[in-house]
Amino acid sequence: MPTDDGERLAVDLFLPDEPGAQVQLATLIEALPYRKDDVTESYASTYERFVDEGFAVVRVDLRGTGSSTGIATDEYPEVERTDLRSVCRWIAAQPWSSGRVGMFGTSYSGFNSLQMAAEVERLGVSELGAVVAAYATDDRYTDDVHYMGGVLRALDLIDYPLYMVSMNALPPVPAVFGDGWRDEWRRRLEHTPAWLIEWLEHPVDAPTWRRGSIRLGPDGAGYERMGCPTMLVVGWADGYRNNSFRVIEQYDRHGLPWRLLAGPWVHKAPERARPGPNVDDDVEIVAFFDEHLRGGAPREAAPAQVYVREPVVPEPDLAFHPGRWVDVDRWPMPGARRLVKRCGRTGTAMHRVEGDVGWTAWNSCAGGLPWGQPLDQRADNARSMCLDWPITEAADVLGNAVVRLRVASDQPYGHVSVKLCDVAPDGTSHLIARGMLDLRHRGCWPADERGEVGRAPVDLVPGDWLDVEIGVEATTWRLTPGHALRLAVAGTDWPNCWPAPGPVTLSIDLASIEVDLPVVDDLADSTYEFVPGSGPSPDEADGVLWQYERDVIAGTSSVTTRYGGTYDGRHGAVVTDDYRGEIGISTVDPAHGWARGSSSYTIVWPEATVRTESTLEMTSDAEAWHTRIELRVWDGDELIAERTFTTEVPRR
Repeated sequence: MPTDDGERLAVDLFLPDEPGAQVQLATLIEALPYRKDDVTESYASTYERFVDEGFAVVRVDLRGTGSSTGIATDEYPEVERTDLRSVCRWIAAQPWSSGRVGMFGTSYSGFNSLQMAAEVERLGVSELGAVVAAYATDDRYTDDVHYMGGVLRALDLIDYPLYMVSMNALPPVPAVFGDGWRDEWRRRLEHTPAWLIEWLEHPVDAPTWRRGSIRLGPDGAGYERMGCPTMLVVGWADGYRNNSFRVIEQYDRHGLPWRLLAGPWVHKAPERARPGPNVDDDVEIVAFFDEHLRGGAPREAAPAQVYVREPVVPEPDLAFHPGRWVDVDRWPMPGARRLVKRCGRTGTAMHRVEGDVGWTAWNSCAGGLPWGQPLDQRADNARSMCLDWPITEAADVLGNAVVRLRVASDQPYGHVSVKLCDVAPDGTSHLIARGMLDLRHRGCWPADERGEVGRAPVDLVPGDWLDVEIGVEATTWRLTPGHALRLAVAGTDWPNCWPAPGPVTLSIDLASIEVDLPVVDDLADSTYEFVPGSGPSPDEADGVLWQYERDVIAGTSSVTTRYGGTYDGRHGAVVTDDYRGEIGISTVDPAHGWARGSSSYTIVWPEATVRTESTLEMTSDAEAWHTRIELRVWDGDELIAERTFTTEVPRR
């Protein structure tokens, strides 16, 4: 499929074998950089199901990835949206097309679905009639895998940012591309950057993050740009959940149809994600597209079904989270109120920051193992400043809590981590939700009143008091009598986030502490009936390593991960991938930390065997992050390319 500037996109087209009387089909697009023919070939079962429901489906290798030509310069470049406009227009011109197009996808393809919905008018994409975005954010700086509250996310560095270096270095599929695939491969190897370098070199909110952020674009425009109905799929154990309630509030405000399905899930399809209950989300997606692309029956149920979680014993691979479904008609919900918990004490608490506090919470975006769910929080609670409030009346938390406090640092820098936990009668502490803030970044995002971004962080004056407000991730939870609500305050959330650039002691004014909870009383159970999903895989932990180690003599803590496997792709491909990483921190001086990892892919085709490997060596001191990424590429047994990417970024 041609683009406006002459590149070619590799596309799979799925059509019904016998379209019958419906000769003109609405078409659903998924566009990914994750190689449709091998690395993510297993997604095809979803497309076949949509085709069985009478849709055409188009799957796209984005520019510079898979078997498409061009260079993949970064996540979500401007040209990606013009390429997708070309795809929409190409579809509309086909004799089997009704001219109505929808976009869908999980994570990356959910992102660009939302981005295209915001570009309907500017790009003139009148063909786009609806989008479904699963586990996708509306703000790439505050709610993605890069930064959290202005703090660099650490654990994510050894996964997605690293494996995209080696994946982007894989060649086009010979059987798809044809003659010249090696020439295109060499072009790709010479010119494709390591995306992580760009992300590290922009530690402050800036236009690079506003690109693709529908919450606030580079031109200062926000949700008013949205041009078609949108369905969101959200998981309370996933990292992309903050968009949930704020997006539907904005859709309500601007009069656009919306649908929200929010369950307890990690970053996987609700049909099989941990923890359950699992639902067949394809049924919900088909119904949404049928209504908005084909004029099908309008939805009679409430536009949102939201799962309210209840206390449970935490497990890293929790299979089922007890709770109940409730209906939401609009946001804010009628009857919603703010429940404010105050400390009720005076005085100052002194908190000496330890660099490895947070390991029981793990990363804030759970997915497939080793990216598991939080453990019992008591080990980290013991090294945090904690306040408990007994729960005497039942209530349901829905939305984003806020923690307010007055804090001072003895250094010109400092981080504050806040965690809300449910404490059972036996003392078990379950993480409900968390928030993070680099105190130097307070007020730096998403923009000021003029829509400007990129304001510089401001160093602290040691000993000066600051009144701060820390947003907590969107969540749901049943406050249960007999339990307690706990606020745990610490100076870091490691290994989820990289600690501050040196030893810190925080002073916290106890009388200032407030936990502001969004609560709805007397919520009735939903009567909506889902089609059950298939449930999680029983062998998910096979070959997986998730390990924590503390070296008492050296004064360090580290976590180590490993996963991967071998599987079949199309066109005779056999793929082997391997992902390994280590995150470490000094428990004596948390300025000194490291992230090391490797990611490799081997693909065996009838025509050739290729292999790529990327490695990361990243260290920090009090002044900067020092990063080195190395890429090596083999064609058969011959090493054909080696590239090194380096950067040194001041710790702003």
